[in-house]
Amino acid sequence: LYAEKVATRGLCAIAQAESLRYKLLGGLAVRRACYGVLRFIMESGAKGCEVVVSGKLRGQRAKSMKFVDGLMIHSGDPVNYYVDTAVRHVLLRQGVLGIKVKIMLPWDPSGKIGPKKPLPDHVSIVEPKEEILPTTPISEQKGGKPEQPAMPQPVPTA
Repeated sequence: LYAEKVATRGLCAIAQAESLRYKLLGGLAVRRACYGVLRFIMESGAKGCEVVVSGKLRGQRAKSMKFVDGLMIHSGDPVNYYVDTAVRHVLLRQGVLGIKVKIMLPWDPSGKIGPKKPLPDHVSIVEPKEEILPTTPISEQKGGKPEQPAMPQPVPTA
């Protein structure tokens, strides 16, 4: 088995799902644990994130809690490379809780912490070049021979 350290832990959905799992196993309240993970992800530089915990949270009836912050895309091709997703299960004495963590990565031209490819709806505004306006009219000399005045052509007689 080979394990590699993640460069930015806050932008890895698997690492954050496992972190939340251990917090819940340790007996921390669901809402408090989720908000802690959510804040850590956003402070790490994510564009947005979503944490869903479902199961028997309090009482017999199962329900799900969703915690969302920032921007999250749900459809289209960019989801494949912009959204990191992880699903984990926690076995508590009352039953099983399901954890889903989705992190929307930021655009990174170097490709280290996020995808190199910008979002398709990303618009970059380029500053216009400085244009020097002429104060006096300038006549341009074309690069050819100076024009000869038109000479009348002799009309051929038949």
